[in-house]
Amino acid sequence: MYTPLHQKQNHQNTMHLHRLLHLILLFLLLAPPRIALASSHCTTAASKTYHNCLSLPTQQASLAWTLHARTATLDLAFTGSLLAPSGWVGFGVNPGNNAPEMVGARALIAFADPSTGATVALPFVLDDSTKLQKAPLRSRPLDIPLSASETSVLADRATVSIRATLRLAHNRTKINLVWNRGAYVQGYSPTIHPMDAPALNSRATIDILTTASTSVPHTPTALLRTLHACLNSASWGLMLPIGAALARHLKQLSPSPAPTWFYAHAGTQLAGFTLGTFGFGTGLWLGGQSVGVVHEAHRKLGVAVFCVGGLQMMALMCRPTATHRLRKYWKSYHHLVGYACVVMGVVNVFQGFEVMGLWRSYWRLGYCVVLASLVGVFVALEANSWVLFCRKAREEEMRREGAVGGKKGFGDDEI
Repeated sequence: MYTPLHQKQNHQNTMHLHRLLHLILLFLLLAPPRIALASSHCTTAASKTYHNCLSLPTQQASLAWTLHARTATLDLAFTGSLLAPSGWVGFGVNPGNNAPEMVGARALIAFADPSTGATVALPFVLDDSTKLQKAPLRSRPLDIPLSASETSVLADRATVSIRATLRLAHNRTKINLVWNRGAYVQGYSPTIHPMDAPALNSRATIDILTTASTSVPHTPTALLRTLHACLNSASWGLMLPIGAALARHLKQLSPSPAPTWFYAHAGTQLAGFTLGTFGFGTGLWLGGQSVGVVHEAHRKLGVAVFCVGGLQMMALMCRPTATHRLRKYWKSYHHLVGYACVVMGVVNVFQGFEVMGLWRSYWRLGYCVVLASLVGVFVALEANSWVLFCRKAREEEMRREGAVGGKKGFGDDEI
């Protein structure tokens, strides 16, 4: 049976317990977040212990390291997952003092040796030509003290661990780290990595003393690249060819005397040029964000297509009347410039696929299927136009012959 004295003691015990819990919670909140990390070691997937480890923000990659302060040397272990058994995975260090960038990084990339099948990690220098894809990526010695000591593939055959040693510069405690992976290796040359957001944001600056990492702020570059590709593929690559075909074939197929074909042609081309203008603007913004990286052919073709398209829009506003003496010259100019704009637009769409690394992708395959279907329709309409033209020419010839023959017979009867 509880008495008031027992209730008072229980109340005091509860108050003491609450105070103790508050003190523990306050200690946990105020304690440095790296105390637990400093007091315990971490073991990598390759069963080796390091003093510090960090999960990287993308691609399920991680980095572990041990700092030897006396020699200013880092023992590193990078762990990443393969996209495919024939793929590659790697990491690199950019020795520059700026933000972590792929261009300028010195990398160690692991893949299966095509001769022996064993996993090897080779050194690569990622310069401007790598980003521009001017030539296959070739292994060459690094000019910084970064070397691989061991490479291993784990039991799941999908995870690769690269152990390396890096000598730090004097009073340098931060490293600019980049990492990535790809699906194919041609010989000893890794092919381009995917161009999705995780692949483009696989970089960070890591403080090896505090284990703090600063990821690159998320930018809308990946989204704008996709928007740029979609707008330009739909406008210059599809709508302008469709508009040109409407002007050529709808005029013959439409029985109505009203200029239906003209409004369809002008509306399609105007909508295509409007979308293409937005696509051209996003391309200029993306070009400004890629300092030192210029895709010459894609940029020059894009500027040329936009200028020619603008001339076509101006020509529409300066269109002479049907009875004007300059109408035939205007038509010749309009046809020549229009077909040139269509051809350059389609070619530049394929250039864009190559720039984005989508040459062997389903996006390019889908565009090719749609474009091939349109070409098939255009060929069928062109054949139908020639059939109609030949039929009308034959009817006109028979009409003339009949008229001439009728006149001669009438004259002979009079004679």
